[in-house]
Amino acid sequence: MGFDVITRIAIWVVPVLFSIVIHEVAHGWMAYRLGDPTAKHMGRLTLNPLPHIDPIGTVILPMILLILGGPVFGWAKPVPFNPQNFHPHVNIRRGSMWVALAGPGSNLILALIGSFMLVFLRKYIPLPAAGYMLFSAFVGINLFLALLNLVPVPPLDGSKILWGFLPPKYDHYFMMVERYGFLIIVILLGSGALSHIVLPPFRLLYTLFLAIPQFLF
Repeated sequence: MGFDVITRIAIWVVPVLFSIVIHEVAHGWMAYRLGDPTAKHMGRLTLNPLPHIDPIGTVILPMILLILGGPVFGWAKPVPFNPQNFHPHVNIRRGSMWVALAGPGSNLILALIGSFMLVFLRKYIPLPAAGYMLFSAFVGINLFLALLNLVPVPPLDGSKILWGFLPPKYDHYFMMVERYGFLIIVILLGSGALSHIVLPPFRLLYTLFLAIPQFLF
């Protein structure tokens, strides 16, 4: 394995793996805070990546994208939760919404942390170019994961967030869309529509997130 491949794995695959694990743990942690111990009992409230690995989304897809030279992303096994276990005072719809929001929310926090580290290192600590690329990729990966998951199409987190706001009378329509969610995502990907949805806010947030630390350093 050449040095260039190892560098690309360090810059792209490792941050993707770390970020998607944090994303799933955040779902489980929020559910646990709301009263549901399902993720904890299944050993999913851990930063150990092994329980979270999805063979396709965590291993095969990132490596294929790495070989093809494109942007690397992926997913982990979804953390299960049971809203029926929420505390009695927690509304099931709103609680499920908060569990869904915790995933992309964690990625936004990671992106902000990464942007502060990138700006700080650029200003005070000289690093090889690959070091700066690592943090730059880390910011981009987490912003992309957050925005992609906020798209309101099942099974993405955005659909569950939307469901939290919908009146119960629309549940029937929501379940109909849910059945075809994967097909909708494939169509959005194949047509390029998903890029038009995600990339404009991605560029805006990437610029904003790198600008914020400039005021402190």
